[in-house]
Amino acid sequence: MMMDRRYSDEITPEMDGLKVTVAGWVHDKRKLGGLLFVVLRDREGIVQVTLPKKFVVPEVFETARGLTKESVIRVTGTVQKEDKAPNGYEIIPDGIEVLSPAATPLPLDPTGKVEANLDTRLDNRVIDLRRGEVAAIFKIRDTAIEAAREYLRSEKFVEVQTPRIISTSSEGGTDLFPVAYFEKEAFLAQSPQLYKQMLMGTGFDRVYEIATYFRAEEHDTIWHLNEVTAVDCEMAFIEDEGDVLVVIENLVAGMINAVRERCGKQLEILGRELNEPRLPFTRVRYDDAVKMIDEAGLKVPHGEDLTTEAEKKLGEIMKERGEELYFVVKYPLRIKPFYTMPDEDPVYSNSFDLEIKGREIISGSQRIHQYDLLVERIKKKGLNPDNFGSYLEAFKYGIPPHGGFGLGIERFIMTLLDLPNVREAVLFPRDRKRLTP
Repeated sequence: MMMDRRYSDEITPEMDGLKVTVAGWVHDKRKLGGLLFVVLRDREGIVQVTLPKKFVVPEVFETARGLTKESVIRVTGTVQKEDKAPNGYEIIPDGIEVLSPAATPLPLDPTGKVEANLDTRLDNRVIDLRRGEVAAIFKIRDTAIEAAREYLRSEKFVEVQTPRIISTSSEGGTDLFPVAYFEKEAFLAQSPQLYKQMLMGTGFDRVYEIATYFRAEEHDTIWHLNEVTAVDCEMAFIEDEGDVLVVIENLVAGMINAVRERCGKQLEILGRELNEPRLPFTRVRYDDAVKMIDEAGLKVPHGEDLTTEAEKKLGEIMKERGEELYFVVKYPLRIKPFYTMPDEDPVYSNSFDLEIKGREIISGSQRIHQYDLLVERIKKKGLNPDNFGSYLEAFKYGIPPHGGFGLGIERFIMTLLDLPNVREAVLFPRDRKRLTP
């Protein structure tokens, strides 16, 4: 019965003589003299199944000899200690059952011995995900998200789920995917922003969700996707955006440390070492960042958002100072969304980005909680307040001071692991060219 199945990492050499059942994919097969070796791969690693022709039932030997790579099999046999085998043991089989044969030839090599380009890998993602180094990325991603939940719940954040179908833009932009919604105009959500703010008036004064963003931007870069996952948070009764920065520091440090502590095997597979984050993260004012970038030889128009090139240059400058994680704060108000709280100096805003190694992974701010100021800012952005009816209505009846942020999970994993393309950090990426698989 499959209930008796063990993963490869649950078997040890000390179990010598014990009968076990394992199941997985045929990773490799080779013959050496009178021995036939089948390497079985499961979620946790590999198992060597050894078939000495003289001592194995002939039908079992013939079944093994006919196996094709990547076929799914179940093996029942006896554990035998063997120092030369992976994990220090091998299994001498009593029976091999083919659960699902794999066709040949394979569209790519899951062992990684034959390299394939990214498009080929993504076109055959199910097989690509069988590779140990690819699987390691998503085990790390799972651990990072788990750690985010652990920290936020410890800080009394409540997990929520907001709509993915909305009636108007969350950001005031035009990069929206329209959807057929009966007789009404509707769009896929750019972010849960407006709903998060509305929830600040309900008594759920600290909320988060693992959100999905849909951005109809016609980018084709290593950094952009059209479907993005994020840890999205909002918190009320703050003094200013500084309260939000403290939560971010502890959240990100907790996520990184969880990966360092729980994913040693996966980091080793990927050949990565992570530094322990130093708290607090450095705060760099926008004006100072622009000056630093200018002095490094790259001109940035003051008052404009930092370009990818400018962010990269700033990352190089900060790296020389021993800083991988840092905030850029106090951006000009005019380049920020309508809901961003103006600074005491109204040229600037109570906004921030968190950057890792020269790449932005978090954007956020203190939000406007006063109804009149919010309407004024909507109009100043050239938007029609009538399009924000339900959202604005909530601000008439008492919304406390609040702020929040969104942490892009794919970009976080990409920068953390130094992946060459953000598509490596999502199971089935969606960009302007890719709608399948």
